[in-house]
Amino acid sequence: MPFPVLSPPLLAALAERGYAEPTSVQNAVLQPETLGRDLLVSAQTGSGKTVAYGVAMAAEILGDLERLPPPGMPLALVVAPTRELAMQVQTELAWLYARAGGRVVVCVGGVDPVSERRALAQGAHIVVGTPGRLRDHLERGQLRPAAMKVVVLDEADEMLDLGFREDLEAILETTPSSRRTLLFSATVPRAIAALAKGYQRDAMRIAASGEGDQHGDIDYQALLIAPHEVERAVVNALRYYDSRSTLVFCTTRAAVNRLHANLVERGFAAVALSGELSQAERTRAMQGLRDGRARVCVATDVAARGIDLPDLALVIHAELPKDPETLLHRSGRTGRAGRKGISAMMVPHNRRRSAERLLLAARLKATWMPAPTAESIHAKDGERIVANAIGMLAEEPDAEDLALGKTLLEGRSPEALAALLVHVMRAPLPAPEELAGIDERPAPRDRDNAARPAAHQGPPQEAVEGIWFRMNLGRNQNADPRWVLPFLCRRGHVTREEIGRIRIMERETRFEVASYAAERFFHAAGRPGEDDAHITIEPAEPVRAAGPVAAAPPRRSPPTRGPRPQR
Repeated sequence: MPFPVLSPPLLAALAERGYAEPTSVQNAVLQPETLGRDLLVSAQTGSGKTVAYGVAMAAEILGDLERLPPPGMPLALVVAPTRELAMQVQTELAWLYARAGGRVVVCVGGVDPVSERRALAQGAHIVVGTPGRLRDHLERGQLRPAAMKVVVLDEADEMLDLGFREDLEAILETTPSSRRTLLFSATVPRAIAALAKGYQRDAMRIAASGEGDQHGDIDYQALLIAPHEVERAVVNALRYYDSRSTLVFCTTRAAVNRLHANLVERGFAAVALSGELSQAERTRAMQGLRDGRARVCVATDVAARGIDLPDLALVIHAELPKDPETLLHRSGRTGRAGRKGISAMMVPHNRRRSAERLLLAARLKATWMPAPTAESIHAKDGERIVANAIGMLAEEPDAEDLALGKTLLEGRSPEALAALLVHVMRAPLPAPEELAGIDERPAPRDRDNAARPAAHQGPPQEAVEGIWFRMNLGRNQNADPRWVLPFLCRRGHVTREEIGRIRIMERETRFEVASYAAERFFHAAGRPGEDDAHITIEPAEPVRAAGPVAAAPPRRSPPTRGPRPQR
């Protein structure tokens, strides 16, 4: 279905950009009954809402004209939660109104306010900005609201989450009461409904088709992992899916910086986005993603709000979102404009119930699976290498290349040259990580409430000659035999058969290592990696059969061999 009636310059701009027909939200805001009314619109992220309110405001700022008058006091104001989103909105509205002679000015924090003041003094038809900077310009008299006919609040729920309620109210109270107010939000919680009631007049509620339904272009996946292997699992997900652009979410700036550093060290072209960066640094990071110099962006929720990357096919939640709205906003960075995307949540198995509750609250269904293994990544690499090589061979070689190829074949088999090509194509790829397997069966517990790994298959416990060790994680930090056993094997360079009894107590875990492997285990376990440096392991007294023992004080200089276990 083509766009409803619009002025010729807007229709020409839409056609030039390939908009043959409107999305559901664009069609909904252009129905005859919406004309001139305040609108409260909820729509999925990536549904084309910027163009939706761009065409919706045309009746007020353009009317039947084919060209806008010279720029003066702004006719429309768009408020967005972040600098990135505001600048993207400015770009979208600029091409939409270019043929009508529209001038769109952006005002955001982190940019020289003097240059913005000059731009406003030169006149504008539409002003786009962040709440704090717009309020500042209004209070200083640099942004004059008298001629404003439309005010748009974009991603209003995020602006309230970020604490901009006071700024938004100040902006709405400063602009003319006769204005038309368009409020766009991914969700409509109670706070948004209250804002709409207070600052809109008889607003028409529009729920674009699909609201409350799962985004059809996003494949939601929940990847079960061991709690200590989040970073390794992120590495494997990046390698397995091999997206041209990926957004990885962490909850804190410290986690962003750490994961970013580890990914760069492993050979990924990655950038970081967090609130501590200057606008210039953020702009450089985003430009690196857009021009392909970087393929991975590690970001906090605040820093990544409003990011729109055309080729973003993968979102990874390295840490679980705090609420369903955050999950939807994060995931909505992919699956945009009809493109397919994957939203992969890293779920430590001890937080599976939290993840299930989160998905239920967000009304999403996810496919549960283990994180990609090194073996599956090698298999994927093989498929991609073969496909790429076949594509390269389809090109006709020039005479010089053909001559060099014949020289290389002298005294060598075609198989050897093909193997060399595979080696060269595989060499730049970051190495996948070996992950501990997750056994989803419930682990049995013995008489003294100490867990025994279900997957452990070794000699009878009475036959184990072992040395007892202790680890500074217990039930208070979700220690569980399903990840403790593989962790001990990896950290201590031992096999499952060389680990005996495991006793998980409130604040520590005690476990037995075969006596012949104890010294090797102790030396290896004393050299932790970056992601498990907070876990300390040292020799301990044997566990008494009567029940769990209290945590013993840490030893500064542990012996290389502990006492023999209770038999």
